[in-house]
Amino acid sequence: MENKKEQNLEQGPFKGFDLAKKAKIENVIAIRDSNGEAKDLSAVFMSEDVEFIDKGSFDGLGIIRHSSAHLLAAALKKLYPSAKFTIGPSIENGFYYDIDFGDIKVGENDFPKIEAEMNNIIKEDSKFVRKNISKSEAIEIFKDNKYKLEILGDIEDDAQISIYEFGGYIDLCRGPHVPSARYLKNFKLTKISGAYWKADQSRDKLTRIYGTAWDSKENLDKWFKFTEEAEKRDHKKICKAMDLCHFEPVFAPGAPFYHPNGWFLFRTFVEFLRNIKLDNGYVEVCTPTVMNRCLWETSGHWEKYGEHNYSGKMEDETQFCVKPMNCPGGVLVYKSSPKSYKDLPIRMAEFGRVNRYEASGSLNGLLRVREFTQDDAHIFCTLEQAEKEIASAIALFERIYATFGFDRSHMEIALSTRPEKRIGSEEVWDKSEQFLAQALDTLGIKFKLQPGEGAFYGPKLEFGFKDAIGRSWQIGTIQLDMNLPARFKMEYIANDGKKHEPVMLHLACFGSIERFLGMYIEQCEGKFPLWVNPIQGVIINVNDSVNDYCEELHKLFKNNKYRIDLDISNSSVQGKVKEYSEKRIPYIITIGPKEKESKTLSIRIFGSDKQISISIDDFIAKLNNKISSKNLDFNL
Repeated sequence: MENKKEQNLEQGPFKGFDLAKKAKIENVIAIRDSNGEAKDLSAVFMSEDVEFIDKGSFDGLGIIRHSSAHLLAAALKKLYPSAKFTIGPSIENGFYYDIDFGDIKVGENDFPKIEAEMNNIIKEDSKFVRKNISKSEAIEIFKDNKYKLEILGDIEDDAQISIYEFGGYIDLCRGPHVPSARYLKNFKLTKISGAYWKADQSRDKLTRIYGTAWDSKENLDKWFKFTEEAEKRDHKKICKAMDLCHFEPVFAPGAPFYHPNGWFLFRTFVEFLRNIKLDNGYVEVCTPTVMNRCLWETSGHWEKYGEHNYSGKMEDETQFCVKPMNCPGGVLVYKSSPKSYKDLPIRMAEFGRVNRYEASGSLNGLLRVREFTQDDAHIFCTLEQAEKEIASAIALFERIYATFGFDRSHMEIALSTRPEKRIGSEEVWDKSEQFLAQALDTLGIKFKLQPGEGAFYGPKLEFGFKDAIGRSWQIGTIQLDMNLPARFKMEYIANDGKKHEPVMLHLACFGSIERFLGMYIEQCEGKFPLWVNPIQGVIINVNDSVNDYCEELHKLFKNNKYRIDLDISNSSVQGKVKEYSEKRIPYIITIGPKEKESKTLSIRIFGSDKQISISIDDFIAKLNNKISSKNLDFNL
């Protein structure tokens, strides 16, 4: 939290430490002045009109983490004097520093000695000392570090430059920082990776060392428990265990290769969305994957995302692009024939595969890919119809999310407004943003404001969820667009006989099938409900004497369209149970002489050590009920 100094203010100068002591507020690590600028406790303030930054607040943790990056650099400087340091920012839950070690190899096995040196600096309680110097003085200090010199090259010659000395290490930095090293004892180095200077693959390759830092040991321990849980749910590991998909970083980086089980999941998600959209008045279209660059110039996508587009020139010098999104194709379908107000609204769905270049370092399994399928929909309507269409879309989204176990209590809606880089007039943006806000108010839906996070062509609603371990995910979006219709000269004949521009709503419930699939795998740890599960069960034998009954059961289930496998190999029952538990198979049906004689099933439910004896008819009835109701658990 941040604490505001009460009134009856006196005029300074005051040392920050003195202000904090006078206010009798604990855990202060920095102060925000009357202009809102965060400063060190050692800074001088001309007024008591300040806010105290608590070490456990969002800003306080950011300061601790940024200071911890300096702590890491100070330790590395002592251990590797020839190393060249670049930048070391704070990030979510931690920090990193990019270092040029030259020919020295540094790996995670070096973490214990690096952490030991960091702890030595903490024991000495080294102080953060800020100095303001001239650019020429800074150039002299960093004359042997080409990276710092490049940073200085972008700064005006007459500028005052702030540096911090800490633990024998000097760095360019605006600050603020914690007063001393004793505030930084709750840290841990976490991983190491490669990086490029300024994220440019043509520049020097660097070593990036990551760490986490917190305001207390309790919160550090909580974070480790959280990461252990997240590691257990890592969708990449689950995809491998369940044989869903894999990636080829050389042949097709950022594009999933779906195996039969994964492709079944993918198709089931698509069919579910397709059917529910068709039932709600949508028509489905399919537009080309490769289209002329001029289309993306008209839409504004080329200017906004040109460097992320896959494109190439033909023999006649015409440049074509692999589509990065589906919207312009949907616009061309709309424009293919005249439209009347009687035709509107038109709800147009498309499950279009799109491609966008993402930096290699940002790729993350199914969560961040270069090729993916959007569950797009575009609604073309009048402005008067738009509020009703938005309300219907939100209701539809909620129904879909509830099917997967996400209800309103998990959901947060945000209104994202105009970004810095955008198309269209301020008047159109004002009108669009006001319309969306008023629509949400009319519907009685609470929302948070996200300034600057809208699409480049219009404001949007973002649907965010908290998963089983508290992580936030942004999934669906609804965007109100009054700009693309104007750029493409879209029109309809209104009841006054004149031509008008329609409003365009962009909808994506899952966002991308791949990202939702990756998120959902982690949410449910691969324990997919029966209706989407590629394998609902497996029949295993105790010995060869029951193989005929196992085969009879397998044929029965297969003929009735249940996805139940058969394993009558000579492997041990214990080994089979272990194998299929690791694959997260809902039901392991063990058949022995007793089951064969009584014509029953002995079932082990995933996640339980107990065996349940049940008749075939009862098992099928329960299966049918769970599948038809889209039940989320495996309990019988």
